[in-house]
Amino acid sequence: MRLGVRMKSRLNLKPGQKGTKKLVAKYGESLLYVRYRYDESKGIRLTTVEIVEEAAPWQPRKRRREGKLVAVTVGFAEKELRQKLKGAGGKWDLERKVWLVPYGFVRGTELAKRIVSE
Repeated sequence: MRLGVRMKSRLNLKPGQKGTKKLVAKYGESLLYVRYRYDESKGIRLTTVEIVEEAAPWQPRKRRREGKLVAVTVGFAEKELRQKLKGAGGKWDLERKVWLVPYGFVRGTELAKRIVSE
């Protein structure tokens, strides 16, 4: 079935709302949403469902702010790199033996791989 381009969704229902009873019986707790979509050019209504296929453990990535300082490891022999970090406002942390640099300076560069996890 080829559907028209101008399909509109008029109802987005959660399980338990009026119009979802049969689908809750069919899909149980896997059901997330029921949507009624209308294709005016063909004069049809579609009932679509969103169901959970799989639930797996997941942890969101840590988001860092541009100005937040991150710890970066740099070898003693990498003098040129140390100068760049210093020029970017980086500071040497003597106790931890890492450079503290604004995240915006290392984001998207090879240095991002050298960030030390807290």
